Amino acid sequence: MENKSFFDRINEWVRTSVGLKVFTIAFLVLILLIPVSMVEDLIREREIYQQEVIYEVSQKWGEHQTVTAIVLNIPYHTFSSVKNDDGTEKIIKAKHVAHFLPTTLNISGDIKPEKRYRGIYEVVLYNCDLDIDGFFDRPNFKKLNIDQQNVEWDQATISLGLSDLRSIQNDVHINWNNLELEFDPGVKDNDVVRSGISTTVPVNDTLTQYKFKVNLNFNGSSGIGFTPLGKVTKVNVTSIWSEPKFDGAFLPDNREVNNSGFTANWEILHLNRNYPQEFTDALGNVSLSDFGVSLIMPVDEYQKNMRSVKYAVMFISLTFLIYFFSQIKTRIKIHPIQYLIVGLALCLFFTLLLALSEHISFGPAYLVASIAIIGMITAYSYFIFKDNLLTKILLGILIMLYGFIYVIIQLQDYSLLIGSIGLFIILGVIMYLSRNIDWYNYNSDSSE
Repeated sequence: MENKSFFDRINEWVRTSVGLKVFTIAFLVLILLIPVSMVEDLIREREIYQQEVIYEVSQKWGEHQTVTAIVLNIPYHTFSSVKNDDGTEKIIKAKHVAHFLPTTLNISGDIKPEKRYRGIYEVVLYNCDLDIDGFFDRPNFKKLNIDQQNVEWDQATISLGLSDLRSIQNDVHINWNNLELEFDPGVKDNDVVRSGISTTVPVNDTLTQYKFKVNLNFNGSSGIGFTPLGKVTKVNVTSIWSEPKFDGAFLPDNREVNNSGFTANWEILHLNRNYPQEFTDALGNVSLSDFGVSLIMPVDEYQKNMRSVKYAVMFISLTFLIYFFSQIKTRIKIHPIQYLIVGLALCLFFTLLLALSEHISFGPAYLVASIAIIGMITAYSYFIFKDNLLTKILLGILIMLYGFIYVIIQLQDYSLLIGSIGLFIILGVIMYLSRNIDWYNYNSDSSE
């Protein structure tokens, strides 16, 4: 009989102990972090697959383009003497290339974006029509300490850089001092331009200025960049895309963005970048001065899904807390399995939200997933509480909780502030509701 009485006391303690209930709820919250982390992995996996689709489509259409225009390259040779073993001298001729950047460089372009779809994924592509013009001053070899007698004027070339040549849509010509010349694929040297097109141009030491004009039409994706090679570089870009992101080393001097598109203007001086107007052989990485614009998607559903999952612990903890206080106030016995079932339903919300947001926008997806999960939990809770008023209170709290989380997700810049204020209010409400509970005497008051 004593053993039976002992087990009866253990069973009674298990059913009535507040501390054990709190420990069990905390343990269940930790257990439910496992499916939550699985949902996070699923979101990352879907996002990676989306990036793979974007990369595949961009590879076939045209990648993010960087225009490096325009460089005048003129070969020259130097002589040096080397002593042979027998004491005689041997003259060695070495070939080098001098590079000259334009005095004025003007670029104006119109970006025509379009959306392509691969399955459920959306890719932003564009076609760009660029007009490039400006002029070079007469190459000053004295400034480079080069004897003009050693300059190979007839081997002078112009290089125009484009990061993805496969996307060029027209035959590219250059008007060089009113002389029409056609570009050839590739560049003679990659000291400045790594990937691009080039052509031989007539240059001598008699003319004081060389004017040029080029029209370039090409495809690209996600964005476009420019390298400010001119002593004065002016870039003007327009587009009907209403969600631009200006990036790189320089922001626009003037920009206008509205629902009809955007217009952006840059004016950059040679003093703003870390390389000279004329130099020999290879130069440092000129791409450090690149600037441009990216055509970003207005909404990234995967980022919003990931942000919503970050609040999973808050969803689960606050919902369990509602059940716990209902259990304390009404003496309803809620089994840990019932807590676990409700927790799994809360985790299902994030999977359902992810699946829906891949087909409809995030707002409607959040609404549908919230209604489905709130309805499921409310109906299940009615059979637990057996009380209409308590079930309605739970329904109202869940609606406020899901609405509060949605507001936090939308207000990216103020999410920390709003979230902190909201948690402060929630904690204050919990303290108010629990102010009259005698935790030490709860067991004796609740004994049957």
